Amino acid sequence: MGSTSSDGAVVVGPDVSPSYWQPVPANGYAEVRVSRNDGKGADFSSGIQCIAPGSYIREHWHDHNEELLFFYEGTGCAIVDGVKHSIVPGTTIYLPPLAKHRLINEGEGNLMMMWTLLPGGLEDFFAAIGRPRTAGESAPAPFERPVNVAEIERDTVFGGAVQRPTECDETAAD
Repeated sequence: MGSTSSDGAVVVGPDVSPSYWQPVPANGYAEVRVSRNDGKGADFSSGIQCIAPGSYIREHWHDHNEELLFFYEGTGCAIVDGVKHSIVPGTTIYLPPLAKHRLINEGEGNLMMMWTLLPGGLEDFFAAIGRPRTAGESAPAPFERPVNVAEIERDTVFGGAVQRPTECDETAAD
């Protein structure tokens, strides 16, 4: 995945991480940069995710995980526990366990974020629902989530997920 020094530090360059195309409604892709599965002793996972224009991540929460999101490209909104927040480059969102959240790309370009989950496990979800991606390849046609997505969510890091509309208005999370 990257290079590791004798003290366990990990340096990951671009386009060398496991990467997965994501199904509707998020579309886009997720790359896993650091994973608890790497055998390096980390008890978290971190990576980047691209949410395609007009797409969104459904409302969900994590029962036992903290999540930190840093947005570095694109515009959109986050609905966190029913409250709308604008997303622009430089926005950071911290989500404690059980915080319900949904992310929506309202811009014309990709919405890009770096994510960190503690303890880790999000990488298992991305691999289970996605399709392997090679850097530089064209995005596939939108594809559906696996029929057993609820089971995959339950077995990874999700407390639950519910389908929500894509509009970023204050009433959308009610």
